[in-house]
Amino acid sequence: MSDLSEGDTDISESCDMNELYVWPWMGVVANVPVQWNDGRYVGQSGSVLRDKLRKEGFNPVRVIPLWNFKGHSGYAIIEFKREWLGLYDALRFEKAYEARHQGFRDYFGDEENAKKLYGWVARDGDFHSGNVVGDYLQKHGDLKSIGQCQKEEQIKNSKLLSQLENTIDAKNRNLKDMENKYKETSISLSSVISEKDEMVQAFNEERRKLQQSASDQLQKVLQDHGRITMELEVQRKKLEQEEQELEEREAQNENENLRLNHEKKQNEMAILELKRADEKMLLLGEEHKREKEKLQRKMIDLERELDAKQALKLEIQRLTGNLQVVKHMGDDGDMSEKFLSIKQELEEKEEELQHLDQLSQALIIKERKSNDELQEARKELINEMKDVSARVSIGVKRMGELSSNAFIPAAKRMYKGSEPGLRAVELCSQWDSRIRDSNWHPLKIIEIEGGKRHKTILNEEDEELTVLRNELGEEAYEAVTTALMEVNEYNPSGRYVVRELWNNKEKRRATLKEGIAYIIKQWSALKNKRR
Repeated sequence: MSDLSEGDTDISESCDMNELYVWPWMGVVANVPVQWNDGRYVGQSGSVLRDKLRKEGFNPVRVIPLWNFKGHSGYAIIEFKREWLGLYDALRFEKAYEARHQGFRDYFGDEENAKKLYGWVARDGDFHSGNVVGDYLQKHGDLKSIGQCQKEEQIKNSKLLSQLENTIDAKNRNLKDMENKYKETSISLSSVISEKDEMVQAFNEERRKLQQSASDQLQKVLQDHGRITMELEVQRKKLEQEEQELEEREAQNENENLRLNHEKKQNEMAILELKRADEKMLLLGEEHKREKEKLQRKMIDLERELDAKQALKLEIQRLTGNLQVVKHMGDDGDMSEKFLSIKQELEEKEEELQHLDQLSQALIIKERKSNDELQEARKELINEMKDVSARVSIGVKRMGELSSNAFIPAAKRMYKGSEPGLRAVELCSQWDSRIRDSNWHPLKIIEIEGGKRHKTILNEEDEELTVLRNELGEEAYEAVTTALMEVNEYNPSGRYVVRELWNNKEKRRATLKEGIAYIIKQWSALKNKRR
């Protein structure tokens, strides 16, 4: 606790020096608003009360709400600074609340104190009150009078003064010892300086002799150096000539090695390309063979079905003709019997033809159902593989999607100094909007195979495509035109991105069989890994 200042002296003059206060200095706030909630009383937090008191200029350190078994008790303790300034703030707080009729006496004498806060400085009565306030004060403070605090501070200051005097005496003794040591060191230093001067003189004499000896030695070394330099010059010229010959030989050998390595790489690349071509041709051959066999089987089945239906129709026509002939020949008994026989056979043939038609219709419905199931399975497979990395062999490609990577070279070239990634995204977004615009149709239809078939191609004379190629370059042009062709193939009406099962290795639409085989392969690998 620091000494009493002028303001603190006013406190000691206006207060009873023997009155007991709770120290560290504390105040009591009573009648804090509370309300009943979920079986207990709740009220304002200590920080809210502390901020309110600080705004009023009373400088509390903190405010602690007091709780009991019913919840918030409606009381709070204010902690002030431990110095005399803390007591000064506490007394100002008490006087201010007394002036507003919200002091200690007002709290216990005011019967209508429902909505006002009351406050005072914690004293002996509060300390021994026996309620939640007294419990807190006894646990966290002690009772002291202002006179007692002054005496304790005087004792503390006298002890501190005594310690400082002892420290100063010790420092003076050390200073005297250091002065004596300094005198001794000065005498010793003078002796050392004298010895040093003698040593310097002896050193200078020795150095002069060494310099003379070094000069003589240097002269001899220079003479030897001249002779050795001439010998080395002759040797250098000889080595340069040999080095030039070696370099010529190495250049010849290096050119020969480069030629051989180039031929070797060309041969390896040719062999690899040939191997790839053979593998691709083999796969294409097998696929073509399977498709051809499948087509032949379908053609044979259709031919059989057509032949059967045609034969049945001819038989029906023949029987119908015979039936007409029998009708015209009259009512002869043999003719009548023959007529009934032909009519019965005709009815059997018509039932057989009807049965064949029903069977054909059932096969068509079954084929459509199988195709629908295959399409549903393909959609389900695409949905399950939509998050698979694009680096795997079989994955899902977003047909018609435009990537900003294709615009990065153009962005670097057009916007120097700016962030190329951000500029590329802006360009990509601009051209993606053009692709989704159904009013822009830079495509044209041409006839092929003598007009038997039609094919959709890019209209390279389109004005916007020409601007795209000239301003942004081939990479951006290829990306935009590829996305256009994909959208035209997969979703020409809506022009939005469509997911498709894709063979990333061969850059083509993957079959359902390839997708299922890839899933089974991954499942087997995962199963083996778990084992």
